[in-house]
Amino acid sequence: MIQNVGTVDRVIRILAGVALIAASVLGYIGAWGWLGVIPLATGLLRVCPAYLPFGLSTCSAKTVNAKP
Repeated sequence: MIQNVGTVDRVIRILAGVALIAASVLGYIGAWGWLGVIPLATGLLRVCPAYLPFGLSTCSAKTVNAKP
């Protein structure tokens, strides 16, 4: 699958996912905090299915070396 989550986006997703899960486990928020699994998974896998239909990507542009 094509990676479409860049480094900064990835870090934010992982931190947000872990924070939501931790808040749920510690009892600060309800069970909806387990939805943090979604940003955590998309950050770890570097693929966001919501980006695909729109052709979005936060990955840096890769240069293609032209062959002479």
